[in-house]
Amino acid sequence: MNTETVIGSLGVAILLLAFFLNLVRVLGTESYPYAALNLAGASLAGYASYLIDFAPFVVLEGTWAIVAAVALARRLLGSGRTV
Repeated sequence: MNTETVIGSLGVAILLLAFFLNLVRVLGTESYPYAALNLAGASLAGYASYLIDFAPFVVLEGTWAIVAAVALARRLLGSGRTV
């Protein structure tokens, strides 16, 4: 298994973990861990997409990571607004 596949698989696994934990009501969409898992997973998946030169998923995962980062920053800074 090459490096890109490992990184991408880890990123997708983290995203799916966040989704699953939300579905079973362990994590709410407003929680810090949920936003952090989305940021980490999307960043890794986006980076793997970049490594294999697949622009559509670089855009998708990059946007996902930015939105998750903004949501996490808002929570950490206490603005009370959510994304």
